[in-house]
Amino acid sequence: MSPTSCIKTELPTAVNRTLGAVVPVLKKHETALLLLLGFGAVSVCVAILYRLIRKYVFHDQQNVDRAFDAGGRVSTSLTAVTVASQLLWPGDLLQSATITVKSGISGPFWYTVGAALNIALFPIVSVHLKTRAPGAKTYLQIMQARFGKPAHVIFCILALLVNLVVVSVLLVAGITSIQSLTEGASDEFCVLIVAVLFGSYSFVGGLGTTFYVSYLNALVIFSILVFLNVKILFSPDEGSGTGSFEKIYDRMVCILGPEGNQDRSLMSFRSENGIVWAFMGLCVTTSLTYCDQASWQSRIAAKPLQGVLGFQIASYIWFAVPTSIATSTGLAYLVMSYENATGQLSVGDIDAGLVTPFMTQKILGDVGAYLILTLTAMTLMSTGSGEVMAVSAIIVYDIYQIYINPFRSNLSKFDCILCGRPKQSSLNIVPVASLDNYEMVCNCPDVTSCSACEKDEGNTTNSKDAVSELYKCPYHSRYRVYQDKLFRYKSWCILWVTVAIVPIGLAIIASGIDLNWSMLFGFIITIPCFPTIVLAIFWSKTSGAGVISGGLFGLVCGVSVTVGVASTYEGGLGNFMVNSVQNYSVLAGAGSSLVVSFLTTVLVSLGTHQVRSADDVDRVWQIMREIDNPLHPWSEQYAEDFPELKRGERPSPQHLEQMFRVAKIVAFVGGLFTLILYVGVIPGVMVSLNVLSLHEFKTWTNVLQFFCFAMTAVVIVVAPTEEFVQIYRQHRQNKMRKRQEHIGIYTHEMTVRTEL
Repeated sequence: MSPTSCIKTELPTAVNRTLGAVVPVLKKHETALLLLLGFGAVSVCVAILYRLIRKYVFHDQQNVDRAFDAGGRVSTSLTAVTVASQLLWPGDLLQSATITVKSGISGPFWYTVGAALNIALFPIVSVHLKTRAPGAKTYLQIMQARFGKPAHVIFCILALLVNLVVVSVLLVAGITSIQSLTEGASDEFCVLIVAVLFGSYSFVGGLGTTFYVSYLNALVIFSILVFLNVKILFSPDEGSGTGSFEKIYDRMVCILGPEGNQDRSLMSFRSENGIVWAFMGLCVTTSLTYCDQASWQSRIAAKPLQGVLGFQIASYIWFAVPTSIATSTGLAYLVMSYENATGQLSVGDIDAGLVTPFMTQKILGDVGAYLILTLTAMTLMSTGSGEVMAVSAIIVYDIYQIYINPFRSNLSKFDCILCGRPKQSSLNIVPVASLDNYEMVCNCPDVTSCSACEKDEGNTTNSKDAVSELYKCPYHSRYRVYQDKLFRYKSWCILWVTVAIVPIGLAIIASGIDLNWSMLFGFIITIPCFPTIVLAIFWSKTSGAGVISGGLFGLVCGVSVTVGVASTYEGGLGNFMVNSVQNYSVLAGAGSSLVVSFLTTVLVSLGTHQVRSADDVDRVWQIMREIDNPLHPWSEQYAEDFPELKRGERPSPQHLEQMFRVAKIVAFVGGLFTLILYVGVIPGVMVSLNVLSLHEFKTWTNVLQFFCFAMTAVVIVVAPTEEFVQIYRQHRQNKMRKRQEHIGIYTHEMTVRTEL
């Protein structure tokens, strides 16, 4: 059929179907065995492997900080794979194909560009956080240190709200996928499965295990992705009309696209719906990237340059998944619908994200169902475990440690938590009137040079007695006992956060919230956090009153504008669940919330800040540098980078600026390159083509598939290679250290014998 000879027709929509077009092929016990004993058990084994490596190769100590920062030395490629895996939701696999069906060939690109851009630009903010608050484990600790408890409480609530929105999206998408492929899968069954996948392996090794398991998940995801793309685009199938670019193109140009597309063609990048979605996605994913503690944890777990490169590479890895799978399954669905002269799925099923499960099952049969369930499980495990660890970190560091059971109450921002006296490092910033008496100033020794602590660590390593009874250091022993309690509390916290997912999931299901609403409207109410967080890190004049008013006023304005625009659609607020997530409702709400929050924070801060001199600026940043754990000081992470400093001596701000200079340059250059590529080059070229020809369609699709294969190579080959090299180097260092110790002992013995 020649594209010039066909008459464009609009596909009729299938009606009266709810998950009916996707045939369940698994029994409940089969799904449980596959997800729990299969993926769950394998992930626990990988987590145990990680813990053994960290214990016997890197000789890591088990403590609460390491549970939430993985030691702060995660490699570049492992950071990249983990970030991409944790930001890849089931909804990305499902909703990207929905946008393709509604917008055409441009849908996958417009769907992904906003999120990919945010991931690439995130290092610009995070590297400044690492420079100014290198000891922070959560971004909320910065809010508490700079602005006090009122602002901290409000942003704790907003941060947990972000986590709730993310978990809601994961639950809705996961339950939809499981129920569509499993016979008689009840809501309770699905929620329990999802909860176990979220928290199963986080108990074993904390945040560090999520990096190894996320790599495993990414490995499986990309392997399945390559298989699906090759099968759909390059293996001819008469039943579905796929496997041939010519055949796909001939049918696509005969389908009448939406009115906002150029010539109502599905083969055009000039798509009003797609471009609106891109702007909407940019605003919405800003909340996810910058306001979710899970993103900050992944960044904190790596050193500056490795973290910057990791996030920038992650943006390309993540970009490869929705664009390739949505292009293949979305176009295949449209071709099959054209061949059958009717839409295969109802509007409700399409909005629920069932295009991808439907097409994989149609083309691959039962194998397709298993593959989609596997993809869903992998994305749930990576993202869900990250959220469990994020919520647990907020509870441990920002709620329990500050409000429920603080080690020492009524401390000022520059007091030592061990003795309660002013720190000597802060005396040039905050003068103390009565410093004539030396005892009024903290004289606690640094833990790295404390001989009593060295004995305590040796005793606890070689003894099976109660650890708290072995701590004898007069300076650090009480705080060690407190940290041990926090470590035990951390495990209980992870357990109860995992358990809490069950009632939360059941409540979400009972409310009738769908995937679209939970994702789009949810992030409108959390996006006001973004400007306040960025200003708190970058601008010394940001005030507590500014961030509080900016966050709250932005929230009220965003919701009000969304409701106002939603009321203009047919049905008004009586059809709230539908109208509040219309494209322009979300775009107006998210945009106004973002702008109002930024302007309010700036204007109020200008009128309320207390920064009057350069000394005041130094004091602001010194407050953030004082965020630290005296038992595990952040200076130890950079000891090898500054060999001229004594052990335990903190690098100065000038030292950190010098060390982070390359990371900052890479962050800005890489972010600018990605911005130009995603916003300028690709859209500029593709939009200029009007309606794609067959050659242009083949070129674009082949570029996407080649890019997907390249990112697959990065995931499968580069990440494990870099990790293996790191482990091998550490093993060699351990052997050299032991050899030097033996030589030292032998030399000492020979010296003693000679003297005798």
